[in-house]
Amino acid sequence: MLDLRRLREERDEVLAALARRGTDHSEAVDRTLEADEVRRDGLTRVNELKARRNAASKEIGERKRAGEDADDLIVAMRELGDEIGRIDDSVREAEAGIEELLLTLPNLPLAEVPEGGEEANRVEKSWGEPATFTFDPKPHWELGDALGIFDFPGGARISGSGFPVLKGAGARLQRGLIDLFLRRHTERNGYTELRVPYLVTRDTLTGTGQLPKFADESYLSERDDLWLIPTAEVPITNLHRDQLLAADDLPVRYTAYSPCFRREAGAAGKDTRGLLRVHQFDKVELVRYETAERSREALEELTREAEELLELFGLHYRRLLLAAGDTGFSSAMTYDLEVWAPGVEQWLEVSSCSVFTDFQSRRAGLRYRPAPGEKPEFVHTLNGSALALPRIVAALLEVGQQEDGSVLLPEAVREHTGLERIVPA
Repeated sequence: MLDLRRLREERDEVLAALARRGTDHSEAVDRTLEADEVRRDGLTRVNELKARRNAASKEIGERKRAGEDADDLIVAMRELGDEIGRIDDSVREAEAGIEELLLTLPNLPLAEVPEGGEEANRVEKSWGEPATFTFDPKPHWELGDALGIFDFPGGARISGSGFPVLKGAGARLQRGLIDLFLRRHTERNGYTELRVPYLVTRDTLTGTGQLPKFADESYLSERDDLWLIPTAEVPITNLHRDQLLAADDLPVRYTAYSPCFRREAGAAGKDTRGLLRVHQFDKVELVRYETAERSREALEELTREAEELLELFGLHYRRLLLAAGDTGFSSAMTYDLEVWAPGVEQWLEVSSCSVFTDFQSRRAGLRYRPAPGEKPEFVHTLNGSALALPRIVAALLEVGQQEDGSVLLPEAVREHTGLERIVPA
């Protein structure tokens, strides 16, 4: 959520920053400021009327003690009370309108974020070389079928399309990768592991920015008004919602595995084969709470923690700095990490690492006190996938495929899963 005071004092600058996303938010901003003016005028007027009512009440008491008539003042005081009530109602209505409008406004991109849409995304670095073959490499769904580790028809019978079943070595591989990621983040990178709920409240999704904007892309259990999480970022970020942390509590670093549920998978028929775009998938997430002074540096650290996993597997990858028009609703700056998958001959996004500045913390009430007696400040939140499993599995299969139909796995995967090679069933 944007800072209302900043919106009021720097309207033109805020609108210019929002315009970099390629959309015009001037109407929503102006309606917010109009409601804010109603609210502030109402509060000023209410304070004046309450002062008059208090004075009248005092005079009524003095008249009664003197045996004088005070009926006129009593009538006037009741009229003041009625007017105060009406103004209070208008203030509450204005405050509700302000909150509703602010929830529709995206975060401001950092100055270093490039202008433009997806076409303006900038490659910041590239690591490794694409795998080479003496034969035509196959896509992962063909490999998985021949290896007997995927059961897409079975998943469709259970839940419909977009819900794959992994079996045998495929299930073992994914379980081992999850454990490998969690161990690295906790033992090497200083994160605390969490096991989080997969169903969350409406307030929780609102806190991270999924609601109200992405309601149609989320799964809802209507009876309980609980929502399936699209990422572990949602419950982790909200773990300390409406709490006041001490300066010594920062930085907060959490990691968690969770299944992720997204209704938008397969939109417009794009990338619907195999594991590239599914409704349910596994992911290990990193979340940080940082001070404003350290959040930009923390984004580099968090992104490197994801990149190191890709380097551990020897996967050819690139880091993209997303342009303003392609940056997510809540994010101020995002790096995407993409690996080259030779079977499908395309770059696959396996991680997205973002800094949200104080956008999420204002929605979720995440604050800390810099020092005893000092005014509380909002923390800066960050999150990153490290890593998303389906496309990592797809890339490992396609990069490691052999001419005999088997798949050779990287040494780090072998050490952690006991799987050196997956052979046809």
